[in-house]
Amino acid sequence: MQAFEGKVAVITGAASGIGRNLAEKCIAEGMHVVMTDIEEPVLKAVAAELQATTNNKILPITADVAIEAELQNVLNEAVSNLGGVHLLCNNAGVGGRGNAWTATGKDWEWVLGVNLMSVIVGLRLFVPQMIIQDEPCHIVNTASVAGLMGAAGDALYSVTKHGVVALTENLFRDLRSEGTQIGCSVLCPGFVNTNIIDSARNRPRHLQDDTQDEIPSGEVEEQLAMFREVLKQGMQPSEIANAVFEGIRKDQLYILPHSGFAERIEQRARNITHGINPEVLDVVTLLQPKD
Repeated sequence: MQAFEGKVAVITGAASGIGRNLAEKCIAEGMHVVMTDIEEPVLKAVAAELQATTNNKILPITADVAIEAELQNVLNEAVSNLGGVHLLCNNAGVGGRGNAWTATGKDWEWVLGVNLMSVIVGLRLFVPQMIIQDEPCHIVNTASVAGLMGAAGDALYSVTKHGVVALTENLFRDLRSEGTQIGCSVLCPGFVNTNIIDSARNRPRHLQDDTQDEIPSGEVEEQLAMFREVLKQGMQPSEIANAVFEGIRKDQLYILPHSGFAERIEQRARNITHGINPEVLDVVTLLQPKD
C-alpha cells in the first residue's frame, strides 16, 4: 500500500499511546480515521482534539475489542459512514503480570481477550471486507519484541504477543497465496513511553479477581515504580507511528522500531535449533535493547 490520501484507517486502542500517535500519523497522511477504544471520555476528547486539526473525518467509537459484536459494529460504522477500510491497526493491548501458575483464570481471559483474540476476530471481520474492496490495503498487528523472545514472570503478555506474531506470519502467507491486494505487518517494539502499566484501569468488572483491590506489597510497589521509570525512558509513540508507515510502504512483515535486539533474537533461534536451554531474563532486561 503506497497511497493513503482519502483512504480509511481503523485503529483499536486509539485513545492513547501508540494508537493515538498512529491516528495522528494517519491524519498527516491524509486519511479518514475510525478511532476505537474502551475508555470513552478520553477517546472522545482525543478525537475532538484531532478533528480540530483536519478536515478529514474522524469517527470515534467506544468498544471493548474483546467482544466480537462490538468489533462488528466498528466495521459496520466504518463501511456505512466512510465507505470501507484500507488500513486496519489491531493495536489495543494490555499488560499482564504473573507466571504460568500464579496468573488466575480471569487474568488469562482478560489478557488473551484483548491482546490476541481481538486480533483474531478483527482479521475474521475485516479481511473479507478488504477482499471485497479489491484495492490495496494493509493490516498492522501490534505485538512486541516479547513476541520474539521470552522473560521470567511474563507468561500472559509473552504468550499473547507470540500468538500475534505467529498469526501475522500465517496471515502474510495466506494473503499472498490467495492473490489479494492486502499486505500485513507485525509491530514488535521494545519499551515505549505509554501508560500500558496502568491498563488494569480498563479491566472489565466481570474479569476482576477478588484480590484486584488489595494494596500492593512494598516489593511490588518498588517493581512498579521501576517499570514506570523504564517506560518513561522508552521510545516515543510518535517514533513508533513513523516506523509503522515506513514498514507499510516497504510491504515489510516484521517492523522492529528498536535496534539492539537482533543478537537476542538470533540467540533464541540458536537455542531452539541446537537444543540449548535459554538464559533466564526478567522482562525489564529482555525488553531493553543491548548496546
